[in-house]
Amino acid sequence: MTRAVHSYMKMTVALCLLLFQANERPPFDQINKTNSEMSLVEISQELLYAARTGEPVDTFTHILKNIHEKALEQLQSDEQKKAFWINIYNAYTQIILRDEPEQYSNRNRFFRSKQIAIAGHMLSLDDVEHDLLRRSKIKWSLGYLNKPFPSRFEKRNRVKKLDWRIHFALNCGAKSCPPIAYYKPEGLGRQLDIATTVYLRGECNWRPEDNIVEVPAIMGWFRRDFGGKDSMRTLLKLMEIIPPASKPAIRFKAYDWELFLQNYKSE
Repeated sequence: MTRAVHSYMKMTVALCLLLFQANERPPFDQINKTNSEMSLVEISQELLYAARTGEPVDTFTHILKNIHEKALEQLQSDEQKKAFWINIYNAYTQIILRDEPEQYSNRNRFFRSKQIAIAGHMLSLDDVEHDLLRRSKIKWSLGYLNKPFPSRFEKRNRVKKLDWRIHFALNCGAKSCPPIAYYKPEGLGRQLDIATTVYLRGECNWRPEDNIVEVPAIMGWFRRDFGGKDSMRTLLKLMEIIPPASKPAIRFKAYDWELFLQNYKSE
């Protein structure tokens, strides 16, 4: 059976189980018991795969747009939520910029534009990153401030605890972004650990002669997520990027915003 046929069959089952037509959709408490073919995380993976290969994405985006909001309760653990929303973020970035690369000329508008339809709600990339994955953090506050009035949708679907490793998994289309991988709840911690290690070892620059370590710009933008500079040094020591007894000054590198799509992690 070809992958395309297999995906189509799985999508058919998913449509039957997740579409919100009241007279056809089974009660939600039955979905987790009967939907053995495809979970929401798997749908997000299939969407990302289609984005990578250039296959049509309409079937997947239609499912995600039209699921009942209650179906998102399938994402019960933080691992499920992180895997789903990271895949959604990365997939939609690729899909949108593949079709309309000119959007990147105004990045603030691009990140704020509500172009992601999930369960009847229109979300932006900023909504996915800062509201759901960063647990209602204000974007330009270095990670120190929370949104005072998060929406009901946000409170129901955000993670319970912010995980700073997501910053090494999200790809916004820029050359300085980490590569894209297919995330899943099982073994997610190990996946994020690997993504963190690979990205930091590739991007950090230890200059012992000046007692300076250069680190990615994203660590400066969201420094509270990382626990501040002392915690950053501890992390860099664990990564064996700086010596255990050192205490270098931290410098944040410039971010390369050149558009760079199809930056997928090698299998």
